[in-house]
Amino acid sequence: MIKRFFKFIFKTILWFIIASIGLVFLYKWVPVPVTPLMVIRHFENSDAIKKTFWKHDWVSIDAISKNLQLAVICSEDQNFLTHNGFDIKAIEKAYRDNKKGKRLKGASTITQQTAKNVFLWPQRSWFRKGLEAYFAFLIEWIWTKERIIEVYLNSIEMGHGIYGAEAASQYWFKKPASKLSQLEAAAMAAILPNPRVYKANPASNYIQARKTWIVKQMNYFGQLDYTKHEKKSLKN
Repeated sequence: MIKRFFKFIFKTILWFIIASIGLVFLYKWVPVPVTPLMVIRHFENSDAIKKTFWKHDWVSIDAISKNLQLAVICSEDQNFLTHNGFDIKAIEKAYRDNKKGKRLKGASTITQQTAKNVFLWPQRSWFRKGLEAYFAFLIEWIWTKERIIEVYLNSIEMGHGIYGAEAASQYWFKKPASKLSQLEAAAMAAILPNPRVYKANPASNYIQARKTWIVKQMNYFGQLDYTKHEKKSLKN
């Protein structure tokens, strides 16, 4: 019985690894049609919101303003182009701050958030964090940085029943994601910590302050160039 049990566990893990790698390879080229979070939110939402189902319009990275791409990097993960899925310094800082009793802060990178949004569920647990790390590793190994941003911006929650840059841009500013200005992009990035509470337009005083900070970071960051990073990775 014990031998059969361990054999079953081994087969289960092996098939999980094969299936997960295959799915990550598939999503390297194929749009992500639906995420676990979309389904979970649908059953959590009120009947009034459910009637609209959810808004999710997948668009290519070329149809998403560079302003928005840069805004989310500056807002969520400024080391995105240089780390390999995990920002060790940010993790260490979060650990020290949390240990001192300061306000709890996460240190999830855009890669980790993408792994969670596309493949996993939102509840916190060590088991889910372990799976998140596993999928983040696969994503960094198989996808390019540009593809990670493309999937991230097409999958994130940006309001009640609003998912992805295109649907959010149409909802908040009545325009396609390709036409977002720097301030509009910063407003959308500013609500990401809690998109079901904050509004990109009209912006509260808090969101307005975050917008100003994000725009400053965007100006400091300079031009967004994925190819430069990819070339460095190949050399390394």
